[in-house]
Amino acid sequence: MAHYSIKDLETMTGIKAHTIRIWEKRYSIVNPKRTESNIRYYDDEDLKKLLNVSILHKHGFKISKIANLNESHLNEKISEVSRVDTDFDCQIEGLVVAMIDLNEAKFDKIINTAILNLGFEDTIFKIIYPLFNKVGVLWQTGAINPAQEHFISNLIKLKLMVAIDNQSPAEKTGKKFMLFLPEWEFHEIGLLINYYLIKKQGHAVLYLGQAIPREDLEPVTAKYKPDFMVTSLTASVKHDRITDLLNMFGEVFPQVTTYISGRFVSSLKSILPSNVVLLENVDEFKQIISSY
Repeated sequence: MAHYSIKDLETMTGIKAHTIRIWEKRYSIVNPKRTESNIRYYDDEDLKKLLNVSILHKHGFKISKIANLNESHLNEKISEVSRVDTDFDCQIEGLVVAMIDLNEAKFDKIINTAILNLGFEDTIFKIIYPLFNKVGVLWQTGAINPAQEHFISNLIKLKLMVAIDNQSPAEKTGKKFMLFLPEWEFHEIGLLINYYLIKKQGHAVLYLGQAIPREDLEPVTAKYKPDFMVTSLTASVKHDRITDLLNMFGEVFPQVTTYISGRFVSSLKSILPSNVVLLENVDEFKQIISSY
């Protein structure tokens, strides 16, 4: 069973630690346990309840009313809110709960309903991408364990791969994109989202995936001759490795425009070769490829 600090709960629910403590004392919303060394912690049940409480509270329910709901009535209210929700918080928080519980059926129900109501692309932008960002934060802060992160990431990847496969073949007049992650990168959801968007626009894609060694890029690029390369930087590595990668783009592939996204892009502006473009978010990339 996972152990969460109150700071972990704050990160995962968006509720300030001070507010959680007040709700705990006044309404017994959550019930912290103590380790043998008397350190307070919370478990999965506390986290799930607080996520549901957070959703209802954001939708105007008074905390005093929520506190009087038993588990069955709480879930009933969550279902009611989900049916009329417009800001997608319920779906995203529900997917976080599915991740914590390793509940594939719950994940499929939420995602499939969203795709039915919104279409796949809007589901990407309004649910999957915000969830992907949230999971990334939870992973970096240690609020979730590797099994939970891999579980939800692989389910998202499966949905993206099916959607990619369902796109029409590239048009003869389209551009050629090569997508890959550097050898230290393994989180490919963002890259798969880009793959989907590119293919939907009718362009050709060579998708190389995770952890491609630097020495393999030059012969592949020479053979494929892409118009553009796309990659992502999310892992914490030494700055020298990133600098070497950027220098390679400028010196070895000066004729290829390279798009880079990820958590560290804002820190790279001062060392960019002229052919490298930083992407702040997926909306920006969607606008760029729609112009080709």
